[in-house]
Amino acid sequence: MSSPPTNPTEAAEALLTLIGIMARLRTPVTGCPWDLEQTFETIAPYTIEESYEVADAIERGDMGDLREELGDLLFQVIFHSRMAEEAGEFALVDVVNAINAKMIRRHPHVFEAADGRDAGGQTLAWEEMKAAERAARGRKAEDTSALSGVALSLPALLRAEKLQKRAARTGFDWTEASHIFDKLEEETAEVKEAMASRDADAIEDEIGDLLFVAANLARRLAVDPEQALRRANAKFERRFRAMEAAATDAGVDFTALSLDEQEAYWQAVKKGERG
Repeated sequence: MSSPPTNPTEAAEALLTLIGIMARLRTPVTGCPWDLEQTFETIAPYTIEESYEVADAIERGDMGDLREELGDLLFQVIFHSRMAEEAGEFALVDVVNAINAKMIRRHPHVFEAADGRDAGGQTLAWEEMKAAERAARGRKAEDTSALSGVALSLPALLRAEKLQKRAARTGFDWTEASHIFDKLEEETAEVKEAMASRDADAIEDEIGDLLFVAANLARRLAVDPEQALRRANAKFERRFRAMEAAATDAGVDFTALSLDEQEAYWQAVKKGERG
């Protein structure tokens, strides 16, 4: 069942209520002590956490949770904007006006003359516009690298993918996905060499290289590495819990089993999933 179109007036009123709630929470003396003592730095981890909870709700297909988590994420935007307003930096209206202008500017094929651009062409144009915007703002003017602007705060796997995409636009990329397997074998061998040396720093370095190449393979195969790893995590958790349940049903202490016995449960769970 589809919902009726959003009523702009109702949406504006709801947003004003949320803005008022945030103002009350941050009002000195009468506000919430916890909210009053927060800063951009202390709130940032919550902002990241809420983003992941949105992604989790989407992954589970739970629209009720998604509605709630989107609200929590919106509250983070209101929170940061309120603190910025108190500091005399900017207000929520500036945030909204900025994104309005950006979306219109970055979609000339929608808001101006149509040019028949497909999704691939739009992605390329989007990145070009982002680069031009960074240059226009003078952000790190001395940094002319194609990798400029890839946020350090991104999850490592996601940042690896973004760095690789930027590098690929300069032509620095494998010509075939199959060539990446040679690199995977090379990096695996280097991990083994580092393990033999018992050098913890070298092991970490080589494991990092191996993960970076794996992310590159995912990118070349048009697979989102973050999504792929979330899927693998979910699969492992599902199978592990099924093993524990099967052992419990059999009256067996799973932790007391040998590795071979646990592996037998694992294989049985896998076979059961395949039907």
